[in-house]
Amino acid sequence: MKQTKTKKTLERIRIQGYRSFKELEITLGPVNVLIGANGSGKSSFIQLFRMMNHMVKGDFQTYVAKAGGASYLMYYGPKVTDKIELEFRFKDKQHANGYSVSLAYASPDKLFIEAEKYYFHDVKSYPRPYYEEPDAKLFPRNESILPTYAREKGSVAKYVYEAMQTWRVYHFHDTSDSARVKQAGSIHDNEFLQPDAANLAAYLYYLREKEGEYYQRIIDVIRLVAPFFGDFVLRPDPLNPERIRLAWRERGSDLTFSAHALSDGMLRFICLATLFLQPPDKLPKTILLDEPELGLHPSAIQVLAEMVRIAAQHTQIILSTQSVTLVNHFRVEELLVVERVKDEDASPENPRWTTVIKRLDSGTLKDWLAEFSLGELWETNLLGGRP
Repeated sequence: MKQTKTKKTLERIRIQGYRSFKELEITLGPVNVLIGANGSGKSSFIQLFRMMNHMVKGDFQTYVAKAGGASYLMYYGPKVTDKIELEFRFKDKQHANGYSVSLAYASPDKLFIEAEKYYFHDVKSYPRPYYEEPDAKLFPRNESILPTYAREKGSVAKYVYEAMQTWRVYHFHDTSDSARVKQAGSIHDNEFLQPDAANLAAYLYYLREKEGEYYQRIIDVIRLVAPFFGDFVLRPDPLNPERIRLAWRERGSDLTFSAHALSDGMLRFICLATLFLQPPDKLPKTILLDEPELGLHPSAIQVLAEMVRIAAQHTQIILSTQSVTLVNHFRVEELLVVERVKDEDASPENPRWTTVIKRLDSGTLKDWLAEFSLGELWETNLLGGRP
């Protein structure tokens, strides 16, 4: 069955038995802003995509071990949940792909892949999807068979694999002295911006040399937040031309500063500006961020919201936030309220709490929004998503 090679937007996710999610099915749009109290499950939702990144890379077991083991990833552990079930659907205007995986518990505290399935659906031409499912004899397995099938079998597996590779989780919180973004790196590491911006210097160097218009946009936006900022000083290390380190200077000065001279919030904003303002064809198809407003001044948060809106013309964005200021810059239908509610199947003696995610109805909030901002409604708990 012929399928064109296009990047597809994530449309729907079904989760069962993963971390704080007993069971959830959620539809996504171009911009998705998760709001909720601490511990509600926002970060767990974002981390699901990090796990899937590792799965398609072929190092799923490493991820499980570093995450604390299977018991930590399963809803209330293996005594309550016998397996994790995940399903993803992603599409363009006419074609859809889907992927589902079943993860079962194994001693000592491991997860193994019990089954995988993927499909292609020409929505306008066929009423049902075309499924491909690897031979059951190949399971259980420690690692996903999808990368192997994508290389050897092609067809549906290839397109599913390529689509899932475009999901990228970014996290710019580490601005310590040992943060990778402050260290020297390979000048050739410039294919895409790394999830922790470890290759920020090399990537900015590439943009300056090959995509000057977009590089200048990044500089201009940084100056909106920090008018004193002049430019980056990007050059190969004179002693080792294969390495490059982030440096910058102030406007009107020739004095060069290292990344260590940037404030935490300033460095994070530079990473965010580079992510959102890079050329559209370099953007991941789905960008995920957990609390990107960390350490930013309210005026910088406003600029962040504007950058999200610009990038959303070309990509899909999923972010979680605790910022009332940031929430005020989005529409009702772009908010996803995340809450922990009692699991009705649990006994009163042993209660459990499960994460639910709900979309808001702009119609029911119309009168409130005539007088109050979204952030104010959230603060007064009219939207939910608060303790």
